[in-house]
Amino acid sequence: MTTSPTPRRAGRPPRTSRAQIVAAARKIIDTEGWEKLTLRRLAAQLGIGTTTLYHHVRDREDLLILLINDVVEQHPLSDVPTEPRDRIVAAATTMRDALAAAPWAAEVLATDGFLARVGPGAITLVETIVAAATEYGCTHEQAVRVFRSLWYFTVGEIVVRTRTARRPKDFRFAALGDLDPATHPQLVAIGDELWQRVSAGDHYEESLRAFVDGLLAQAIG
Repeated sequence: MTTSPTPRRAGRPPRTSRAQIVAAARKIIDTEGWEKLTLRRLAAQLGIGTTTLYHHVRDREDLLILLINDVVEQHPLSDVPTEPRDRIVAAATTMRDALAAAPWAAEVLATDGFLARVGPGAITLVETIVAAATEYGCTHEQAVRVFRSLWYFTVGEIVVRTRTARRPKDFRFAALGDLDPATHPQLVAIGDELWQRVSAGDHYEESLRAFVDGLLAQAIG
């Protein structure tokens, strides 16, 4: 005589942790791109219902902010310099490093108003820059302008490099040598090879220091 297996008692589904959500979402982004990340797609990846996922995140934007906060937490600001100018440079560089680790985040955050949703790690970077600018002698309005200028500079750096990396293999730069030297003498003199070599280099920190010096001098000059 054979006995049929005892049916499993229905119960609560296994709990899904933040770490599991983050790991699964990153896998989707790494393999398919951040544009393909949806709550429905993520729920399928985790093997849970979309309704269950809503217990952890409100919507897709909330999910992306969760991922961004996780990246920023992995890039804390350490060895904070004493001098305000150097502190601004250190915080902006940390901000760049975090975005470089998740370049899609720059496109997600390329709108005003994100400060209301990001976590303590990101807020600390903003506070550090604004506080250092104020200590240097900026008014609060000038300090906000300093941060926003650095933010545009940093996001622009990441977005351009990310999109450049995605270009087709047969992409062709504009041929500077084909320009008329009578109307564009400097571009013709620079030429394609030099322009491309400079473009491919990492000059962020060098440019950042010069940019910060200019912003601070303009603010209190």
